[in-house]
Amino acid sequence: MPSSYPIIEYDYASKAVFQPDQHDLGIHFPPCVAFPFVGDAVDAYAAEHDLPVIATYETVTCNYPVYRVSDALCLCQAPIGAPVAVQLMDWMICYGVERVISVASCGALVDLPENALVIPRRALRDEGTSYHYMPPARWSYPDDGVQQMIKDLFDAEGIAYTDTDTWTTDAIYRETVDKVRRARSEGCGVVDMQCSALCACAEFRRVQFGQFLYVTDSLADPEAYDRRNWGKEALLPMLELCIKASGQPYVSPWG
Repeated sequence: MPSSYPIIEYDYASKAVFQPDQHDLGIHFPPCVAFPFVGDAVDAYAAEHDLPVIATYETVTCNYPVYRVSDALCLCQAPIGAPVAVQLMDWMICYGVERVISVASCGALVDLPENALVIPRRALRDEGTSYHYMPPARWSYPDDGVQQMIKDLFDAEGIAYTDTDTWTTDAIYRETVDKVRRARSEGCGVVDMQCSALCACAEFRRVQFGQFLYVTDSLADPEAYDRRNWGKEALLPMLELCIKASGQPYVSPWG
């Protein structure tokens, strides 16, 4: 219903004017996708391992190939920022993807070292995209089963991690001192730019979504921002870990 704030005017209609599968491309993706936010490392990995392209998501600014890793798994570079990341994920879901596992960078709101791994419990919805997929609420949630699967993998591999809430914002240059402190007071140990929206899209489309994060910059002292090295040396290890997590045995919950 109408509101003074359009972002909270949620519409429960299941179909939109323009659907992700508006044009039948005759493609079908494997049920699982590794969806890492690691930039050009994805294309370099695909070239090194000679991965074939199943289909390409074309936009006016950038094209995103989806690579076949196996009959059960595909790989696609995730674009930074909630709107375009959800747009791409939604398209892949409509062509067969049922489980999405992602890795993305995050900023520390508490004392966490660069490249530390984080498994988010829930995401504070301080972005706009999720409000088009879920009614207004403060939090969105990844799939519990997928998050536990990631934890089990890390435990088996002896990989240390922290589980905490994440603050998702799509305005990186508006992370003010007061907002950092407020997010931290709600239990958020990190800040990212996609998690809450990806969780919302997955819930709306009834697919499984899980994510882990790696720490880059630090806002732990909001009066003295530390950009560090932006986690650049972690890109390939995070990509490989995302693929490994995504390749875990999968049974469709829909039969």
